[in-house]
Amino acid sequence: MTELIQKLREVTGGGVMECKKALEEAGGDFDKAVVIIHERGSAKAEKRKDRSTGAGVLQSYIHNERVGVLFELRSETDFVARSDEFRTLAKELAMQVAAMDPSNEEELMKQPYIKDESKTVEDLVSGVMARTGENVKIGRFCRYEL
Repeated sequence: MTELIQKLREVTGGGVMECKKALEEAGGDFDKAVVIIHERGSAKAEKRKDRSTGAGVLQSYIHNERVGVLFELRSETDFVARSDEFRTLAKELAMQVAAMDPSNEEELMKQPYIKDESKTVEDLVSGVMARTGENVKIGRFCRYEL
């Protein structure tokens, strides 16, 4: 059981107790537990969407000196904005904008993630929201191409 909990934590980013409860609820079925954790994470993320995001980062990304992106990712606190996970998300989203050229936030959120097409950008953002316990929002972004 401990190995399954650890594997579930690695896959979902959930906490120990959350993973244990999901496995118990799923009767030990790993795939069902993953679905349960994702559903709970989405529900928690939905509750956080109205919270103010007063902190964040600006991330730049330049691809082959031909495409450039400036991307704003917002969080509730500076503590989360400085975390490695948040900064990694900002960089991944800047690369997503460089590759897929979305016209607005709504279009970006619905796009399949460039590194794993089984996930959407919204799934990535919701995952970080679930793990940090804070609202995470995409701010402004712009893309330039020669």
